[in-house]
Amino acid sequence: MLVLVAPGQGAQTPGFLTPWLELPGAADRVAAWSDAIGLDLAHYGTQADADAIRDTAVAQPLLVAAGILSAAALGDILPNAVAGHSVGEITAASFAGVLDDTAALTLVRKRGLAMADAAAITETGMSALLGGDPEVTVPHLEKLGLTPANVNGAGQIVAAGTLEQLAALNEDKPEGVRKVVPLKVAGAFHTHHMAPAVDALAKAAADLTPADPKVTYVSNRDGQAVATGAEVLERLVGQVANPVRWDLCMETFQELGASALIEVCPGGTLVGLAKRALPGVKTLALKTPDDLDAARALIAEHASA
Repeated sequence: MLVLVAPGQGAQTPGFLTPWLELPGAADRVAAWSDAIGLDLAHYGTQADADAIRDTAVAQPLLVAAGILSAAALGDILPNAVAGHSVGEITAASFAGVLDDTAALTLVRKRGLAMADAAAITETGMSALLGGDPEVTVPHLEKLGLTPANVNGAGQIVAAGTLEQLAALNEDKPEGVRKVVPLKVAGAFHTHHMAPAVDALAKAAADLTPADPKVTYVSNRDGQAVATGAEVLERLVGQVANPVRWDLCMETFQELGASALIEVCPGGTLVGLAKRALPGVKTLALKTPDDLDAARALIAEHASA
């Protein structure tokens, strides 16, 4: 049983799109998407520096484009289940046939702009906490005024809030937490700081006509499978201001009987979590086209009708 997953913001690195654009037809496809959303995806994916692609309005469409492009390079596959972390949920909606590629990129472009505007209101950010017990960590974060914005499982929680609150966290880590790592994001996503973006995204979503998922679509709001395109879209809107429960998604993968998990480009983060939380599940991250043959072999072995 094969699960296809898409990473969220912070997974991008300078130049990561370069080898993918060398695949047949890829450059033309990305150029068409760039024209559709008014953003030069090829430039940002190949030439821009880390600060430029940290910009929320750039990073989000870039990640969705890379995820769709790398999944398409696998050929005509139909995974048994799909899911995405944060903005990766829009990528997953494309995998599931809920949104076509252009609709997904149009929505994520508006999402990125709206969240960038919301982030500009107050200086905020996010930091990953490695280790510790959630029952100890979460109350500690709330005491500091921080939100557990991503509960990722495998001993990882991401805290979000103002820069002052995050600085206080560095000085006062919860018991059992080994390390606090600032993330390459430009705001406190999945918190009340993003509330202004919800209305803008709702207006953008109103122009779309979603289809029902062709495969099991697992929502990171609560780890539940969502049966209709309308509900997927409603959850994508509200998700920007609500925590990501990737731990619950992984529990659902296990309940569904997942035997393999492939993370699309720029893969690595979700595979790392799966290796710790899903023992026995084979994993593969699509980092470059060199990983495609191994991914196809995994698909042939684990995808079922």
